[in-house]
Amino acid sequence: MIHGLHVEVLLALGYASFLLAIAFLLELVARRSHKRAHEYRNGGFIYFRELDYWKCPAGSQLIRLHTDPHRRMASYRAPASVCNSCSLKLNCTDSNEGRLLERRLDLWIESELRRFHRGISVTLLVLATIVLAAAFLRFSWPNDRMAVATLLIPLAIVEFKLFPSLRLAALNREML
Repeated sequence: MIHGLHVEVLLALGYASFLLAIAFLLELVARRSHKRAHEYRNGGFIYFRELDYWKCPAGSQLIRLHTDPHRRMASYRAPASVCNSCSLKLNCTDSNEGRLLERRLDLWIESELRRFHRGISVTLLVLATIVLAAAFLRFSWPNDRMAVATLLIPLAIVEFKLFPSLRLAALNREML
């Protein structure tokens, strides 16, 4: 026993904390990766949400052409005449029909990649819960149970808040 706790309880707490840290880091990395990919794909272009158009680095407007409800994407295009006479065209597009941008209609939390990463994070959290629950049931000393419950309760709250985003993904797949 160390500080009134069984060694196995300390190991369970350490392992569960490690899994929590990995899940948290995965969420951060996934969010940053999504943001960087979006910025790279539309680099130099500014989106005006209120008016629903993009503005290119040369000042031209890309207006919405159409919306694909199945892919949850909106397509925007600049006028071909403006793009073809633009001095930035070589660095912007090789199309003679004008620059085309696509914008996801889903929020980051609803995107497929986000749901994939969220699924991995939730799996890690469930594994941590199983480890802690086993330690809670195995050891009956009050100090052991109190230490496990101190981590198990907040973990259960986090899982409870994350599970709805996974159910939303399943419902969206069923509707398609």
